[in-house]
Amino acid sequence: MESVATLAIEHFSVIEGTTWSGAHHRAGKRVAEKYPTVEYVYREEVGPDSTVPFAEELITGEGADIVVGNAEFMGLPLVELADKYPDVYFGSVIASDLTTRPNFIRFFPRQYQALYLEGLIAGALTQTGNIGVVSAFPSVQVIRRQAGFTLGVQDAAALLGKEVNIYVKYVGDWYNPTEERDIATTLVEQYNVDVLTQQTDSGSPLDVAVEQGIWYVGKDMDIVGEYGWGGLETVAVSFDTRWEVIYDRMVKDWLARDRQPINVLYLGMDDQMVLADGTRIAAVDIMNDGKVGVDAISPNARDLIPQEIIDLVAARRDQMMKGVWDPFFAHEFVSNGTGLELEGASVPPAGEVVKPADEMPDDAWLLSKFNFDLAGITILE
Repeated sequence: MESVATLAIEHFSVIEGTTWSGAHHRAGKRVAEKYPTVEYVYREEVGPDSTVPFAEELITGEGADIVVGNAEFMGLPLVELADKYPDVYFGSVIASDLTTRPNFIRFFPRQYQALYLEGLIAGALTQTGNIGVVSAFPSVQVIRRQAGFTLGVQDAAALLGKEVNIYVKYVGDWYNPTEERDIATTLVEQYNVDVLTQQTDSGSPLDVAVEQGIWYVGKDMDIVGEYGWGGLETVAVSFDTRWEVIYDRMVKDWLARDRQPINVLYLGMDDQMVLADGTRIAAVDIMNDGKVGVDAISPNARDLIPQEIIDLVAARRDQMMKGVWDPFFAHEFVSNGTGLELEGASVPPAGEVVKPADEMPDDAWLLSKFNFDLAGITILE
């Protein structure tokens, strides 16, 4: 008799019209499509106070075998249930806490790899030399992703002999469409940015890019191909997060009745799965209007990007797919003196080389201790 499993995802936000929960929802559906014996169920707008009661309802009422919180602040409480339900896998996205149990799995994709490629494209596209980031709030997760993007921008700028500024302004939340719009407008009108991106979840920054006639690079999903947001005249490229590659690992382990699964999953471009339709996908990639890799760069944008940058995007993506190159290995990390004070880890002073080139930080440091902005980022009040 084949093993049957139910994957339950607790989404911190609504699904419709959001890139983060939208990508997790797509992941759940794709895993269920791949495995005829796997069912996907979910709850939306789950806060930390309702994580545990919803989880127990999903276990006892819907037979959930794997229960996931798709954000750390509301996923961490699931650890309380790990001992009570030893045959159930629990999981939570990592923001900075690395608490685990044998059946409490923590995970995150190496989005910084695809963000590096986005940075190469953004750095080549800017004509004013000013790039804006509408961001959520200082956190290890956000800082790490912005670092990947920054390194790509800086590599493109160095190759093309440009001087580029990256301006980051925080919203204070992941999803606040009105404030996201206001900040995006400020970045364009007061800081003369002509390429805009975000580390928030609504479509408001893209709306501003469309209205202002500037370039936009997206996050978490192929927003043009999946949601029909914007168009190729505005969206130069997006990075696509395939949480299903992580969930696929969890489902396989659960179906094998593995009582000691790998409980920290930090998967990147060289970690891949095959979907039900035969498509092979990496945990993260660049994507736009249904296309991947260099083909994902908008034709409108590609006409403005020097061939040497196009070639570099292709080469670095290929190397990361093969697992032989990583931007966080290749580059030194120089602090600009801003960031997030952590217990036992103050923000390094401006100019300090925290990590030399050609040295890879360990995963635990990247996931929980990377607390400073790189030189070249300006944090706006």
